[in-house]
Amino acid sequence: MQLDEEAATARRLTGYAHGGGCACKIPPGELEDVVRGLIGQPGADVLVGLDSGDDAAAVLVRDDLAVLSTADFFTPVVDDAFDWGRIAAANALSDIYAMGGRPIMAINLVGWPRGVLPPEVMTEVLRGGLSIASEAGCPVIGGHSIDDPEPKYGMAVTGVAHPDRLLRNDAAAPGLPITLTKPIGVGLLNNRHKQTGEVFAEAVATMTGLNRDAAEGAVAAGLRAATDVTGFGLLGHLYKMCRASGVGAVIDLKAVPLVEGARQALRDGYVSGGTRRNLDWVRPHVRSAPGVTEDDLLLLADAQTSGGLLVVGELPGHPVIGHTTAGGGIEIR
Repeated sequence: MQLDEEAATARRLTGYAHGGGCACKIPPGELEDVVRGLIGQPGADVLVGLDSGDDAAAVLVRDDLAVLSTADFFTPVVDDAFDWGRIAAANALSDIYAMGGRPIMAINLVGWPRGVLPPEVMTEVLRGGLSIASEAGCPVIGGHSIDDPEPKYGMAVTGVAHPDRLLRNDAAAPGLPITLTKPIGVGLLNNRHKQTGEVFAEAVATMTGLNRDAAEGAVAAGLRAATDVTGFGLLGHLYKMCRASGVGAVIDLKAVPLVEGARQALRDGYVSGGTRRNLDWVRPHVRSAPGVTEDDLLLLADAQTSGGLLVVGELPGHPVIGHTTAGGGIEIR
């Protein structure tokens, strides 16, 4: 759908949401308090459940096949409806890739303010999601929608993997390199976009990029531990993996790749509330070397949307940003 410039300006999607993308997640500490003690339905066939807070659930259905399941949705992160759909779909599919799996089916999840935003805009969102799912070779078969004061979109995704080749967030061992497969900083640019309307093409390209090749490379290399970097930021997701695995980590600040414009957005104050909550949550477990500033920590805690994979092990073509250790906590150098 082509909207004229005046109509597009009057209908900025990010203006209909209190947050944007994965920055609108419930804060990690608050969420853990809510689900503490909820153990679900344990069983011998549950390979990955609630215990480690991994990216997707995994259930054994036969000796050589595990079924993976996840769901992810959020409020608009950009104003372009088609791009929002693409970003949300890539983000949902990422949970399957972060487990070393292959997505085989998705269903749409939609909340839509009827009478406020026209259905043609929702069509564009769904069309964007379908384009990314098609790129992933994942059929989109139906979905569920509700009338909602805020627009929301995402997917529930089913995937498959070999049970002996799962990438897990509780399988990290000490003394191994840590690889990051996408630059960080898109949360800062998304927040700037929401407040100013500026468009950042590199951020959109980063968020719509599939983690498929990185996941396939990690599995082929025999790696065992990974997670994706989304709403809890690099520090938050690294901390969750270290805690689940009983290891620590050292991060080389200068080795962490950034999306162009992210540091300028940080200097200009476009830090989301979600990012600040991420840092507050993980700060007790972080040790900073002299010269590491509060701004540096905020950048590492930046709430990402559809970020890359954080892999324990080396993946050719992607930067190594640190290593795991036998001790606890995260050291920033």
